[in-house]
Amino acid sequence: MNPTHESQSVVGLKLTGQVLRVLAGVALLTASAKIQVPFWPVPMTLQVAAIMLLAASYGLRMGTLTMLTYLAVGAAGLPVFAGTPEKGIGLVYMLGGTGGYLAGFLAMTIIVGFAADRLPKLAILPAMGLGLVALYALGLGWLAQLVPGDKLLAYGFTPFIAGDLVKTILAAILFLGAPKALMAKLRGTDLNV
Repeated sequence: MNPTHESQSVVGLKLTGQVLRVLAGVALLTASAKIQVPFWPVPMTLQVAAIMLLAASYGLRMGTLTMLTYLAVGAAGLPVFAGTPEKGIGLVYMLGGTGGYLAGFLAMTIIVGFAADRLPKLAILPAMGLGLVALYALGLGWLAQLVPGDKLLAYGFTPFIAGDLVKTILAAILFLGAPKALMAKLRGTDLNV
């Protein structure tokens, strides 16, 4: 095999690995939106933990690409979001009460992915906290256009914050405790991509 074919094979393998990681990430995000865990005061999904863990594991570029793919698949009408198809699908769903939170998912991914790429590993927990702030800022900002002001926190914050804090800590622990070999595989930096 000549060097040109060899380098094309390596590029093809790397691209295939990236596509597979994005698809696996979208599948994980979809599953995390559909699984409900009993929690007080309302059941919770595992989305915040999955998003933070993916962003930290994949980094800024691959994490953002995965989140954009997830949002695009949902916008196209596939029932990948929590409450779909029962509460609608596609852009109609995305423009409803959860639209700001979906935008917040992207912001959270960018913040956590950036920190994972460019800051010391222990900075991930504060970055995840900042990502959670961005999630709620965008989510509540959007929701404020749709619900009365006196109901905003009761509908969009109070029932969810305790669970999201637990999920944030869980994601940080899983990321910080993950073996280096696993992180290299998830990022596509190992030799067997």
